[in-house]
Amino acid sequence: MVRFFTEWQQFGFMKQAFAAILIITPLFGILGTMIVERKMAFFSDALGHSAWTGIAIGVILGLRDSNVSMLLFAVVFALLLNKLSRDNVAANDTIISVFSSCSIAAGLAVLSKGGNLSKYSSLLVGDVLSISREEIQYLTIIFAVTAVFWVFGFNRLLAVSIHRTLAKSRRIPARLMENLFAVLTALIVMASIKWVGILIINALLILPAAASRNISENLREYHFFSVVFSVFSGVFGLIISYFTNVATGPTIVILASVIYFSTYLYGKRIQ
Repeated sequence: MVRFFTEWQQFGFMKQAFAAILIITPLFGILGTMIVERKMAFFSDALGHSAWTGIAIGVILGLRDSNVSMLLFAVVFALLLNKLSRDNVAANDTIISVFSSCSIAAGLAVLSKGGNLSKYSSLLVGDVLSISREEIQYLTIIFAVTAVFWVFGFNRLLAVSIHRTLAKSRRIPARLMENLFAVLTALIVMASIKWVGILIINALLILPAAASRNISENLREYHFFSVVFSVFSGVFGLIISYFTNVATGPTIVILASVIYFSTYLYGKRIQ
């Protein structure tokens, strides 16, 4: 541990990775609680997979930075899923599965043309050590927006989640709150994929919140433990991955999984 912080002071990329972890993980902890409560695990997973299509659109348009097309497509994708879910076209999990499959297939088809898919393989597991100062600033802005939304919009969103009709009778704009939450989720997922990885980003959103739910007795504890578990997994996952030379994202998920199963067993014991 001492060696890590000694070397951390010497390398700029380690400082930036550490800063990114301290910004990303609280976001996942906060956002994950509502994703779990709203049973949106498939939704966030589909958003992660839609990154392939967003990148493919950027390639087709000849954009130098595919992050823009990835973010825009994710926002449209999230809003479209919300609309179809409200219209009850089919079961939510069916809609999400269909759209997720189509977006993955379309994205991979475009990106694999000419054997270029290997250029994007790093997105599967991510690399937090490659984050730049500009990208950290972008994450900080998203963190601030999320904090403001949570302070002023959480109670309304929770009311919509519990009973949509009752929430509308209290003049809560249910559709607006759902769309804002979907857009916020899309932005956070897309902004983090490069460093977390498409394959495991959904796990980082779900596991800390699910672990917190196992032992929490009220909403305050629910949010607190979710953030604590997420930050703990992120920080120690980064440290362990540094010494073991293993990808940071999977290491964080393994730690978060251990915490989940530990809280599950603890919760069963005290019931």
